[in-house]
Amino acid sequence: GDIQGCYAALQNLLGEIGFSASRDRLWLVGDLVNRGDASLEVLRFVRSLGSVAVTTLGNHDLHLIMLAEGCSRRNKEDTLDAVLAAPDRDELLAWLRTRSMFHVEDEYAMVHAGVLPQWSIPQARELGREVELALNAPDYADFLANMWGSEPAQWNDHLRGWDRLRVIVNAMTRMRFCTHDGRMEFRSKGPLDSAPPGYLPWFAVPRRASATHTVVCGHWSALGFRHEEKLLALDSGCLWGGCLTAVRLEDRKVL
Repeated sequence: GDIQGCYAALQNLLGEIGFSASRDRLWLVGDLVNRGDASLEVLRFVRSLGSVAVTTLGNHDLHLIMLAEGCSRRNKEDTLDAVLAAPDRDELLAWLRTRSMFHVEDEYAMVHAGVLPQWSIPQARELGREVELALNAPDYADFLANMWGSEPAQWNDHLRGWDRLRVIVNAMTRMRFCTHDGRMEFRSKGPLDSAPPGYLPWFAVPRRASATHTVVCGHWSALGFRHEEKLLALDSGCLWGGCLTAVRLEDRKVL
């Protein structure tokens, strides 16, 4: 689930699990940083794990990258100064920028926020790669300068340029509610019953194309931990006084 700079909670949970970097792999659903008090320590630790840690990018991770490039304004709730002032800041941010948007392995797909109902898992993986390429292109700062914004709010196969990439980023890192045809709404951040008229939780849209896999996600602390046949939502609100949650994928044991 979302760590958001809660380094002590992460270490406590890994101790509870009995995590071993020589034996285990650790999937992290994004938002490694911000709001908590130890984002720098989280970044250094996860980076030190190398390929043992599989991480997808969250909206707070992207916000940090944008701040470092002067493409975003600081929010009063940000706790990112230590990262931005660190002597190894450039190495950490370069590493963070190369994390995945969407990870697929066996019957699981991991993304920070969600998958639009018309996207199959293979299509979502390819769309995620488009964003990854833009984040790692020589002119990646141009992409960052045009990435944020809530329009277009709906996917169209004919979208091109910044609009296309922006919809992909918004779906994968910001979405909670959408309509049956995939129009997103970003203001509502509450529990399931706070959906605006005509909108559903993205995972509740009937016949969504991504239901071929179990989607592992976070982002939605007001939703809390949710364990369904085709969904593992892992943001149980550690930052807000809840616990940090992990699921062992082999047998779905919750820790």
